[in-house]
Amino acid sequence: MSDSFSVTVTVRGYETDSQGHLNTSVYMQYAEHARWACLEAAGVRQSALLEKGVGPVNLETNLRFHRELRAGDEVRVSCAFSWEGGKTFRVEQRLTKADGTPAADVTSVGGLLDLHTRRLVSDPAAHFEALAADMRVLGIRGV
Repeated sequence: MSDSFSVTVTVRGYETDSQGHLNTSVYMQYAEHARWACLEAAGVRQSALLEKGVGPVNLETNLRFHRELRAGDEVRVSCAFSWEGGKTFRVEQRLTKADGTPAADVTSVGGLLDLHTRRLVSDPAAHFEALAADMRVLGIRGV
């Protein structure tokens, strides 16, 4: 899995369940945070997407757990976009503990929704490319 972009998060106590494990929904929040941070690092702002009348949508997500996360753990959340053409793209993410141990993998399929027609745009990479200052962060190379 490519680690072209990552952010670091520290697990907070209030994010854990009664067993002291990071709550499942918070794994998803960390992944979402990393995706938006990746877009920001590429120069794609949420406000610019809205001005263009489009917004990213999540169509499918798979979360696979490897090791538990607990309060105080420092976690690196990677984010790598994959563009295969068509209306969708993939995002591969890994949550890794500070010692390098994989904690979880998140794989998503997304699209870019036209907010007026409520349909996916035909070439999401082109829309992101038009807004991105650094297309390499998004894995766009001559797409």
